[in-house]
Formats: sequence, C-alpha cells, structure tokens
Amino acid sequence: MEQDNKIRVGITHGDINGIGYEVLLKALSDTRIAELCTPIVYGSAKMANYYRRGMDLPEFKLFQIDSPDNAASDEVNIINVVGEDCKLDPGQPTEAGGKAALAALERATSDLRDGLIDVLVTAPINKKTIHGEDFNFPGHTEYLQERVGEGRQAMMIMCAEGLRVALVTIHDPLSAVAASLTPKGITDKIMAFNRSLIEDFGIHSPRIAVLALNPHAGDAGVIGNEEADIIAPAIAEANKRRVLAFGPYPADGFFGSGAYRKFDGVLAMYHDQGLIPFKVLAGETGVNYTAGLPYVRTSPDHGTAYDIVGQGKADEQSMREAIYTAIDIYRNRRREAEATANPLRRQSYDKGNDKLPPEKF
Repeated sequence: MEQDNKIRVGITHGDINGIGYEVLLKALSDTRIAELCTPIVYGSAKMANYYRRGMDLPEFKLFQIDSPDNAASDEVNIINVVGEDCKLDPGQPTEAGGKAALAALERATSDLRDGLIDVLVTAPINKKTIHGEDFNFPGHTEYLQERVGEGRQAMMIMCAEGLRVALVTIHDPLSAVAASLTPKGITDKIMAFNRSLIEDFGIHSPRIAVLALNPHAGDAGVIGNEEADIIAPAIAEANKRRVLAFGPYPADGFFGSGAYRKFDGVLAMYHDQGLIPFKVLAGETGVNYTAGLPYVRTSPDHGTAYDIVGQGKADEQSMREAIYTAIDIYRNRRREAEATANPLRRQSYDKGNDKLPPEKF
C-alpha cells in the first residue's frame, strides 16, 4: 500500500535500552528520508524524546498516529506500542526491554501482513531478553519466517555496495553445522540466492561463489569430505539448472585475495564464516536483509551496543542504509514483476475464426 506514491517504511524501535533510538533519531533527522518515503516508527514518542534530549540531538517533529492509515506523507510518524509506565534502563538488558521490543515487532509485522506498511526495518534486539512464550526463535529471521513467511523459507543476506553474503545455516550452533548440511539443502539455498539476486537486487545471470566448510576446502579429503560429498554435488546440480554457481572455495583465501569482487554473491556455510569478513569489509554500511519471503525486511548489521548507549557515539549509517535498501528492494521486486508479466492478454477463441488463439507468445 502506498500513499502519494511514497513507500511506507515501518521501523521498529528494537531494544529500548540499546542504541536503537539513537540510530533511529539520527537517521530520521535527515530530511531526505521523509522526502523519499513515509517513515512510521513503532515505539514510544516519550522514549524517543528522552533519548533525543539526553544526547542533545537535533529536534524534529514526531507525528503521533494510531494507524499507518493516518500517516502524514512528509512527516516522521510514530505509533506508540508501549505504555507510559514502561521503564527504561539505558545500557542494561532487562525483561521490560524485551517486552517493549516484542510489542513493536508484533504490531509492525501485523501491519505489514495487512498491507498497511510496504516494508519493514527492524532496530537491534537482545535475543535473550525478548525470548519467551511469544518469541521462541533464535532471531528476527526465524520469527519473520513464521509470522509472515506464508510457508516460504527465509534466507539471511548481508549486503553492502558490491558485496552480498548469504548463509546456508543461520543461527545454528557451530557443533551442529556439518551434520545439518545436505546436497539438496545447499542446492535449495543456491537457487533461492540466485532468485533473490535477480528479483531483489536486479542482477541478471548472477555469479555465485560457494564457500567450503573445512579449512583448505578439505585438502582433497585430508581435513574433511563435506566438500566432495555434499557441497560440490550441490553446485553441480545448480549448474544443471542453469545457475552460475562456482566453488567450493576456502573462505580465508577467497576473501583474503579479493576474489569476492568477481562475484555477485557469496554463499557461506555458517554464520561467522560469512559475517566476520562481511562486517570487516562493509564497515558501517552493512545491511541485514531477510530474503525469500513475500515481504521486504531489512535491519542494520550491528547489535544493541549497550556499552555506548546514551553517549552519542552510535553511527546511524547502517540504519540509514537499511531504510534505503528496503526501498530499493521493494522497487526492484515491482520492476521485476512488471518485466516478467505477460504483456499480452490471451485472445479469446472466436468460433467464427478458424484459427486457434496462440498458446505461447
């Protein structure tokens, strides 16, 4: 749903005791954001003002609304999702902070599912404090797959200018990664990554590098057999389906040599294998994108950073990039859908005409 041709961007406040409000306020104080889209923050106007005053951040108006239907197109809008009595403890992980983060997430995903907002951007959460009966997930990615996935599999993609890293396993313990890898599972991830690079990022015939699991890509079986038995067959199957996938490559040499620059996407086997080099290379511009779902969701690639809360040190660039990326992906999806739609309606068969309507165009 759009208003005045502007995309409605829902933004959750995340952990209220982390740097979420600081990066939100800094990013949204840039007037170009409200010119580009209609921001709708799911949070607390009272908390936003508390953090703004405490860090002497530039003042700007927060337009309080009850529903995205009432959003002002040229304003930064906010929907209050927590009560006035919700207690702040800046820099501290608390149960109240987890409940406030979940309240924002639940309302925003409901509005996303109902078409009241177009895309979702989430500020960082604390996975321990938010965890409970209503949030029994390792993170945002798994939560969104359950809430708005409509049966589809979510895929984590970390993206920055010229670098996109996707993961086969996401928040699995390292001890469980090897046992969870299968040729079919990896092939499915390659295919999903390929589809996202085309539909979400506008890259046609993308080149995908697939990383090995073991050091030195297993050294021909001396260190491990997963490369030969699991990963290579998955790549071969993807190639049969006309996907340009290559590898498996040893992760250290691949990133260290700059080989990643030759590819449109990199598929890592597990979380730290992909995210450590990504965050080193992307710096403050990295964005976490949840691919594979019917809806667009992004977030900054950093955490709650309790150690610098309230000090004015948090860099808002990743939050700003998350907003821009969500808008870009939404537009790319729309363009791809329009480009691949059949421009000609199938002709109705006219009994007075001896020619059948064309079956293919």
